Amino acid sequence: MDSAPRLLLPDAPALVSAPGRAAILSSDGELRVLSVENARSALRNSPPPLVVHGPATLKRLGITMQVLDLLELFAFVMPAQNAAPTPAGLARALDIDPPRGLEDAAAMLPDLAASLLARLAQGRKLAMNRNAAGLAALMGGVAQGSSDPKDHWKRNEGGAGWPWAGAVAAALDDAAARPDRAALRLWSILPEWEDEAPRPPPSAFPVPPDAARTRLAELLGDRAEARQSQSDYASAATAAFAPRATQDAPHCVLAEAGTGTGKTLGYLAPASLWAERNQGAVWISTYTRHLQRQIEQELARLEPDPARLRARVVLRKGRENYLCLLNYEEAVNAGRSPNLIALGLIARWARASNDHDVAGGDLPGWFPELFGAGLLPQIADRRGECIHAACPHWKRCTIEHVIRRARHADLVIANHALVMAQAVWGGLDDSNVPTRYVFDEGHHLFDAADSAFSAELSGIAMAELRRWLLGAEGGRSRARGIAKRLEDLIEADDRLAAPLQAALIAARVLPGAAFFARLAESGDAQLDAVGSGPAETFLAALAAQARARAAERERDSGLGIEVDLYPAEPELAEAASVLDRALARLEAPLKALRARLLDRLDEEAATIEEKDRQRIEAMARGLHRRAIDPVAAWRRMLAAANAAPPAPGERPHSVLFIRLGRDAALLSHLLDPTEAFAETVAAPSHGLLITSATLRDSADRDAESGWRGAEARSGAAHLAAPAIRAAFASPFDYEAQTRIFVVRDAPRDNIDALAAAFRALFIASGGGALGLFTAISRLRAVHTRIAPALAAANIPLYAQHVDAMNNATLVDIFRAEEHACLLGTDAMRDGVDVPGNALRLVVFERTPWPRPDILHRVRRTHLAGGNPKSYDDAIVRLRLRQAFGRLIRRDSDRGVFVLLDRAMPSRLHAAFPAEVTVQSLGLAETIGAIGGFFASYM
Repeated sequence: MDSAPRLLLPDAPALVSAPGRAAILSSDGELRVLSVENARSALRNSPPPLVVHGPATLKRLGITMQVLDLLELFAFVMPAQNAAPTPAGLARALDIDPPRGLEDAAAMLPDLAASLLARLAQGRKLAMNRNAAGLAALMGGVAQGSSDPKDHWKRNEGGAGWPWAGAVAAALDDAAARPDRAALRLWSILPEWEDEAPRPPPSAFPVPPDAARTRLAELLGDRAEARQSQSDYASAATAAFAPRATQDAPHCVLAEAGTGTGKTLGYLAPASLWAERNQGAVWISTYTRHLQRQIEQELARLEPDPARLRARVVLRKGRENYLCLLNYEEAVNAGRSPNLIALGLIARWARASNDHDVAGGDLPGWFPELFGAGLLPQIADRRGECIHAACPHWKRCTIEHVIRRARHADLVIANHALVMAQAVWGGLDDSNVPTRYVFDEGHHLFDAADSAFSAELSGIAMAELRRWLLGAEGGRSRARGIAKRLEDLIEADDRLAAPLQAALIAARVLPGAAFFARLAESGDAQLDAVGSGPAETFLAALAAQARARAAERERDSGLGIEVDLYPAEPELAEAASVLDRALARLEAPLKALRARLLDRLDEEAATIEEKDRQRIEAMARGLHRRAIDPVAAWRRMLAAANAAPPAPGERPHSVLFIRLGRDAALLSHLLDPTEAFAETVAAPSHGLLITSATLRDSADRDAESGWRGAEARSGAAHLAAPAIRAAFASPFDYEAQTRIFVVRDAPRDNIDALAAAFRALFIASGGGALGLFTAISRLRAVHTRIAPALAAANIPLYAQHVDAMNNATLVDIFRAEEHACLLGTDAMRDGVDVPGNALRLVVFERTPWPRPDILHRVRRTHLAGGNPKSYDDAIVRLRLRQAFGRLIRRDSDRGVFVLLDRAMPSRLHAAFPAEVTVQSLGLAETIGAIGGFFASYM
């Protein structure tokens, strides 16, 4: 019987920080809680301490030093698994009771390290760990086999050695392992994909309502609580899967399902049935990556066999989200030691990952926080330079794996942005174009369409196109230009050479690296002095008009300037004409190049190999998406600068305005982007279900106008056939489960008083609170003032734009730590989906009015049906309703909603359930009522 390997534990202090204080467990076992100043002194000559999430830990203390981050060890030992990046989060991931308080957390860190190493030792004979010791030795900076155990915790002189290398080698019982670069060669390790015959088009059999109800019951299982409203919802959703009777007139179902209805399983029941009966795919689209993962988790009920489930269900994102093996190989071969640790952990993750999604997949969200935000874009296809079948790793390409799986899946879980991009720019085979869609979180379709169908002409956008066409022009950039990506195709067809050369010459009119170097030296004021070409002259003219027309407070705010394009100054109009002529000289050869590529497909249709056909098609799509389409949009915008401005009050098709900040930009937004969504996505489909808890404005949810508003915001109003409407009320007893307060003596402009209000409210609820702000500056100021008091009350506080963590990580921690509090901007509202007691209080710093910018001004004038005030009110009510809906997710939940704005109009109270009375109280009364409400349920 094999003997157990020796665990090599670090002889190091353990450190946990909180706002205003830190707990340090010395290597001798002494545990102290110190102020920030005393903690800095204690750590000044200390060896690297054990920590969880080094960047966040050190940021709270205001210091920099080397650390032994347990998250790095976790990523090595448990690849493709996630844990909230706190001591409590790691403890839960390791099935250990979480610590209670700062001191317990510091005392637990050595135990967490021991548990991780023991877990690695137990699995040392697994295939996954076959070359793990050699990889760890490569990541380390100390020669293995040193006689002094302390040497295993020293970094090399360059600071790139991984301090966990010795401990990992000891746990794997291979302390003498030699560095093994083969462990990094994912391009030789990952499996190859195999092509299959194209999937035939689906049939069109409907889904009977009773069958949908039966499938729902099967998904729920015997132990699930029966909900009549959920069954009724599944039945109503079947109308979206009926056969289409008229061309370009899909069946569109608008289904508003109150929180708690169970709409996810409600639509998955008919969607999965339709896919099975018709041998076709249903695309399920939602708004965020997190929600995509939630839907994927629900679908585990559909198929108990993981292998069959993986074949039937595929989660799709844009290709820029996935690991690119060619970029990864270049990063590995670059040999820069600071990245070697991160690349080693990526190698471990990639061998265990389900889909190799580096942005929101099974790679922990905190990974880029540990190693810098630049690494993941470097090893993904963020630059649009894929060479497809010409890539030496094409047969193992992680992106191609996912694309091919999606072609044969029953259910594809996508997001609104990808669905609209696919419709506009292609990317799907004709046989793979979906005929049925489900749009979850349908209240976001307007914003998603606005983003998808808008255009920006700026220095950054033009420089990005120049980089995509010309590639690296000095420096360390590894960017490959279009000539490099097409070189083998040019060798096979010399007729590509002339238009390519013309395009490359014309591309030099676009601003390059020198332009941004000047900006970096002197800020946007440098735009006044540029003029070395038509692009820079145009940007300078944009900046001049913006500064001339901006209000004094805008120039001094530091938040950027927005002004109308019309009427354009003569200098700007002339600069636009000159740039338009230069872009025309670029557009023509780009179109000729694309046309020649497509001609080759026709000429060689009988002989061209499949991989070459796919590559040429992909290159043609890339030219269209990355170059031809943007240039065409820019030329339309430049032509508009010389066109007659619309008459006052005239309804425009597009809204054009200038924005000046770090860069100068001319922006174009469709007045109503849902028209484009309806034309490109909805109308060509056979059926679509648009669903959300907040489709209608709650002020007139029972009136015809409420449905008309929902149809206008979702694009259903632009379809040939009228939408089928269905509404299902939430099953919760809001009158008993919730309280709503408007604080009538709430401070508005006194930041100290505002912070005191947040502190008192958060303490009254015992944590579990989400604070939402309309300004980052006020968020930061409140955080600074309340963090020490909350820490003293043993209530962890985290904040967007403060902690060294991204939004997804912050929400993961908030979800995992029941008594934590989180501060964020109003944009955080939709990302927080936290059932249970971890979210029991929502506090709005003030009424979330829409930002009064130019785009909003034009839309409220022309989309409000003659009542701009009602347009604003509807937006606010929807925001409040969405935030309130986060509080109660289960029958056992209890929650309180507080608005710190005595000026909130009573007409906005309609945002909340009619059975809940909105109470207007003073702050002290509100705090007392919150304490009493929660005490009655404890």
